Amino acid sequence: MDTVKLTRYSHGGGCGCKISPAVLDTILKSNSHAPVNKRLLVGNSSKDDAAVYDLDNGMALISTTDFFMPIVDDPFSFGRIASANAISDVYAMGGKPILAIAILGWPVNTLAPELAQQVLEGARQICAEAGIPLAGGHSIDSPEPIFGLSVNGLVPIDNLKQNNTAKEGDLIFLTKPLGVGILTTAQKRDLLKPEYLEQLLKQLGTLNNVGEALGSIEGVHAMTDVTGFGLLGHLIEMADGSGISASISYAATPIIAAAKEYAAQKVGPDATFRNWNSYGSKVGFAPGVNVIEAFSILPDPQTNGGLLIAVDPASKETVQKILADYGLVDFTEPIGVMTAREEKTVTVA
Repeated sequence: MDTVKLTRYSHGGGCGCKISPAVLDTILKSNSHAPVNKRLLVGNSSKDDAAVYDLDNGMALISTTDFFMPIVDDPFSFGRIASANAISDVYAMGGKPILAIAILGWPVNTLAPELAQQVLEGARQICAEAGIPLAGGHSIDSPEPIFGLSVNGLVPIDNLKQNNTAKEGDLIFLTKPLGVGILTTAQKRDLLKPEYLEQLLKQLGTLNNVGEALGSIEGVHAMTDVTGFGLLGHLIEMADGSGISASISYAATPIIAAAKEYAAQKVGPDATFRNWNSYGSKVGFAPGVNVIEAFSILPDPQTNGGLLIAVDPASKETVQKILADYGLVDFTEPIGVMTAREEKTVTVA
């Protein structure tokens, strides 16, 4: 068991397993019309992080699920990361998680059940950090290891944040650096230096609990978390959904230094190319940007990535204080601004 490397047993890993945006659009296309449910505040009509249901008492229920194949070799860490990533969807809606159930697929004839037990232990630890019970779940015998959670949360309706409600002039904040898709690919190829692993695991397993606090700020107009579609993909969803465009500064965008090192060696997940092929036509680069490097970083699929936040300039200082109070001092400066609708949805300056 000590020598097993989980990433050897899956063809993908983490949020890099997500189906590309273009293919997903085809899958979700439907000509049928579901009955209108006036209490469903957020559903399939938008590309948001979770479903939201009005409880008719000033509160709403947030419901989400997220699961994937191993992104790291250690089973305990895999359980932590997959769980933190699933819980993040509730925080991204401005809510408070209250309950989780596990989703486990395990190749029982290939990998020892004791390894799956360690995955669940990692999940229990993260759920304890979030203050919620891991109350049950479902498991199947599957060809590749799969783990994640279904998570429920609560949010005052006035605090609900969506990803399609940004406004022109909003400042754009990002609460974690980019590059984990590159580093996890380096690990899978046995290229990751040991000194980078601790930093990687810490980021992947850190809860985005600042989202609940940000939910109470009226000037936070929109919020989402950056996952499998990369920063560009989720910013495009935010801008397109809001009917506007966005401009970001590449120099101001937080990036893990080691990710640039491996990107220069052309180490990166295939999902980066799938992402770019899905939305590259919506992105423009200003003169002076290192386009080759930016192409490797900005569409890089993130797992449990940071929160992407659109903030009214009048609320800038309030948001900066909350970020600092949650230990996010390095992420208190905006990386861009939402703009009037332009030919390109996102411009990288």
